[in-house]
Amino acid sequence: MFAERPQHKRWELVSVIDLDGQKLPGIALDRDGYATAVAANGNKQLAAGADLLRTGVIDNFATGGENSGTKVFAPTKASKQQIEVHDKTGTRYGNQGTTVFAGAANSYKDAYALKTTDGGALILFSHTHTQTDAVAHSGLQINPGKDDRAWLHDVPRTSITYTFVCNDAATVPAKAAPSRLIGYTCARTDASGPPVASWSDRA
Repeated sequence: MFAERPQHKRWELVSVIDLDGQKLPGIALDRDGYATAVAANGNKQLAAGADLLRTGVIDNFATGGENSGTKVFAPTKASKQQIEVHDKTGTRYGNQGTTVFAGAANSYKDAYALKTTDGGALILFSHTHTQTDAVAHSGLQINPGKDDRAWLHDVPRTSITYTFVCNDAATVPAKAAPSRLIGYTCARTDASGPPVASWSDRA
């Protein structure tokens, strides 16, 4: 999606989302054939706004959708994938370690909405979440993978917190009903964590 930046007087790419084969809903066009922009938050004509959608997405990762994710969203391929990330990643270490997801400070609060032909809207928004992996007891360590070396080098850690920034797309109905998450794209933007004691001693 592109948005006009008044300070630069130019259009800029603001969101890219992998829809994984999902079709976009019909977009309502104005008399000149342009898509109709609507408010993404505080819009009483919609069942949910971007802030509520963001809360639901973060809950999918953090709890598997138990608190709000499965209430905000109807089951879709995208929302099921997020819940699966929580379920599978959270148990991958067995009794050797833990994985916890949580929401994080979001620097990208802008959200964009286009009116759809059914009276609802397509809303594009961003969220930030963390994933913290930690060993279950002393004597264990987490070895950074090759994709993490830019932040962690080859130093073994007792815990690692990864930060992800994601773009999400959802269709929101005009009536009171669950929204549908139709796609999302996440990228790791940071990783940090304390070295194991033997490495700390060397420093």
